[in-house]
Formats: sequence, structure tokens, C-alpha cells
Amino acid sequence: MSRPDITLIERGATRPMPFSLIPFVLLVIPLAEIAAFVVIGGQIGVFATLAMIVVTAIIGSILLRVQGFSLITRIQAETDAGRIPGRELVHGVMILIAGVLLLTPGFITDTLGFLLFVPALRDLGWTLVRNRITVVSAGGFSGRQAWRGEGRRTIDLGEDEYRDEDTHEGHDRR
Repeated sequence: MSRPDITLIERGATRPMPFSLIPFVLLVIPLAEIAAFVVIGGQIGVFATLAMIVVTAIIGSILLRVQGFSLITRIQAETDAGRIPGRELVHGVMILIAGVLLLTPGFITDTLGFLLFVPALRDLGWTLVRNRITVVSAGGFSGRQAWRGEGRRTIDLGEDEYRDEDTHEGHDRR
């Protein structure tokens, strides 16, 4: 049985980010990164600075892979237990953002990316957004049902114990 799609829906009246703030952020972050490059490059040298950027990108991609696979396992465990994995989905978004930040060259974005890999900080983020979103499944899933059909018995038969017969026509379909 296939699992239904799960969607996060924001609930409540929230204010969208003003458009005047977006260009400001898009201007301030690169300027801050350039300033950090100049200051750190002046202290440790250009090649050491570039090496640090490459090393943080490599470490970030490794962390993204490890924590991403771990998160997928937790999401599957939650859905197998019949629970909607809201917390895990939000953690997944934060891990994705962390990966993008770590692959973006810069010390400030790397710092923010590494902070998002800390589970305690992701839990803090989950606490902040938990009451603002609702997790809805497209397949009519309720939290009390298991994905695999609660109450159904599974009988494991060997190949010699099973025979598929068409009872309406009276002959074996094999």
C-alpha cells in the first residue's frame, strides 16, 4: 500500500515578510560575507581562507548526507507507527537549508548552516513553528490509523503453500 502525500499547511494569520526587507537581506549578507573574507583573509592569508571555505563545504555535504539519511529513517518510523511526522518534516526543511547555507561560500552562511545541524537548535525552531503549521495528508490519513492497514492479519506463505485459482471459471491461472 502506498503512503499518502503529506503537506505542511501554515495556519493562523501571519504577516508576510515585507518586500522591502528582502532586497535589504540580499544586499547585507553578501556585504557581510565580503567583509568577513577581507578580515579573515588579512589575518590568515588568501589560500588558508579559500581552503577553509572548501573544507566547510565538504564537511557540510557529509553532514547533510548523514543527517538526511537519519532523518529519512525517523520519518519512516513515524509513518510506520501511524503518526504524522510533522517534527521530522520541519527538521528536514532545516537540514536542507543548512546544506544550502554550507554549500554557499562564506563564513557567516557556514556558521548559520552548522548551527542548523544542531538537533537542539532545530527543536527550538520546531517549537517556534509548531503552533503555526498543520500537517495534512492527501490520502485521508488520521493519526490513529497505521499506513499498512491496522487490524489486518499478514500471513507469510512459502511458494509451495500458495496457489492462485480463479474460482469463477474453475481453472488455475498459472
